[in-house]
Amino acid sequence: MGLQLIPPDINIDFVGKRYIFVALSTLINIAAIVLLLVVGLNYGVDFAGGSVVQLKFDQPTNGEEIRKALTSMDLGEVSVQEFGAAAQNQFLVRFDKVNNIGSLGKRLETALDASYGAANKAQVLRVETVGAKVGRDLRIDGFLAVAVATVFMGIYIAIQFRNVSWSFGAGAVIALIHDVLVVTGALVISRLEFDLTTLAAVLTVIGFSVHDTIIVSDRIREDAAKRRRESLEVTMNRAINETLSRTILTSGTALTVLLSLLVLGGPILRPAAFTLFVGIITGTYSSIYIAGPVVLFWEKGHGGGKAAASRAA
Repeated sequence: MGLQLIPPDINIDFVGKRYIFVALSTLINIAAIVLLLVVGLNYGVDFAGGSVVQLKFDQPTNGEEIRKALTSMDLGEVSVQEFGAAAQNQFLVRFDKVNNIGSLGKRLETALDASYGAANKAQVLRVETVGAKVGRDLRIDGFLAVAVATVFMGIYIAIQFRNVSWSFGAGAVIALIHDVLVVTGALVISRLEFDLTTLAAVLTVIGFSVHDTIIVSDRIREDAAKRRRESLEVTMNRAINETLSRTILTSGTALTVLLSLLVLGGPILRPAAFTLFVGIITGTYSSIYIAGPVVLFWEKGHGGGKAAASRAA
């Protein structure tokens, strides 16, 4: 017999521990909302507006020296971040004020060369500029995209599993909201940049979470059809245990790849990789401890625990 990661007859009482994990998730979500309102995301140039310039120097330097060299250009508040390995002498420079975008790179090189001299030549590798209004519009559209994706995913699941219970759609929506809040809360704490790439990662997290929720819900529907006399609680617990091996293998494989990107991918890929890494963990968790309990709370509140199971086709 081959080696099995999860025994086929495993019977962990996931559903019985739902109150503990729902309470824990509620606290985490409240903390994430407070962090979003009080601290806020570290918006990249895509959403905040302004310019980002990648510089490369022939010799080592530091952020303070770069800021002093650019004082004469009146760029407003300038932030400098070391980019890549220290030996590469590369930096990301961010600032709000932008005049004459077309010649910005040349003017930056001129100002830096005037300060550093020929001994440490500066080279502008790339320039990204977004206006404040465009950034604000992108930010609003991004949040709307997340909200619309969440709602329509829930509607889809509700329609697909209407023969078991419409509450599966409500469970999916709440699980997705939970995942988005956990991911954004983690981004606030980490202070990683939130830009269009990170937003795409958040939308990917929503898709993964829905996929995982559908796998569990589909198994619940199958088991409910086979064992109509069992309560929905027992059926749900069995379905989660039956899909546990698949869940661990799928999520574990994805997390291994994302961990490699976090360690080796460099600063450009790190925000998106971090978002996906946290999102896959919380998406797997919410499929077990958020979506299912919401369905049970709904059905018990309406006295439909066994009725829901018996409605499965």
